[in-house]
Amino acid sequence: MLKCIIVEDETLAQDVIRNHLARVGGLELVGVFRTAPEALPLIENGEVDILFLDIRLPGMSGLHFLRTLTDPPLVVLTTAYAEYALESYEFNVIDYLLKPISFERFSKAVNKILDGRLYSAPTTAGHPPTAGAPATLDQPAPGAASIAVPPAGDHIFIKSNSKFFRVDYQEILYVQGMKDYLKIHTPDFTLVTHQTMNDLEKLLPARHFIRVHRSYLVAVRQIRSIYGNTIELGKVSIPIGVNYKEAVMELVGRK
Repeated sequence: MLKCIIVEDETLAQDVIRNHLARVGGLELVGVFRTAPEALPLIENGEVDILFLDIRLPGMSGLHFLRTLTDPPLVVLTTAYAEYALESYEFNVIDYLLKPISFERFSKAVNKILDGRLYSAPTTAGHPPTAGAPATLDQPAPGAASIAVPPAGDHIFIKSNSKFFRVDYQEILYVQGMKDYLKIHTPDFTLVTHQTMNDLEKLLPARHFIRVHRSYLVAVRQIRSIYGNTIELGKVSIPIGVNYKEAVMELVGRK
């Protein structure tokens, strides 16, 4: 079960999302909050897989809140204001739902996640996805285990719910950990898989990938610069963890 929270100050909007969630299998609602700071402890503890987030909130806007998160969950924005769409995709959100939210539109957004492979429009590394990008809508059995198949040559097969996806090593930009889930980012899509970072790290060739943080593994060929405690991959900035700084510096030394 994917754990979800709602951050929304309007009671009616809360109820609409609650009702939609109740009709979709594989999702568990674990919290509803009126303000963004109230949701922070659950997110920081890694107890949230999907965040349904309003943009206009009392005290702190939803977009401002996203800027404060170093390791955000999957995010679906819910708002009555279309003008924030372009700005919101800076945060690589899954979808942007305009109120009033129909169940058909809601289920389309959720199925992007349940399907496992989250598509974005083809872009250069690090660019945000485009609103309304295509997504496969068939829904696999919820809660199905996801594992990686041992690599062969220049690629790896990742099992996400009921499907196996081939991912070439050269496609991978970076991998982001979210408790028991991983997001494997490529220029064209993000693949969500149910496994740990340690397990995937063992399967990827060490000469091509480096662990730089408890929650991040990056492709060496995608690194554009390293400064302070940050690695830049195009327009994406990845933090360097204290326990991984020495390995990163060794990489610089070899180059």
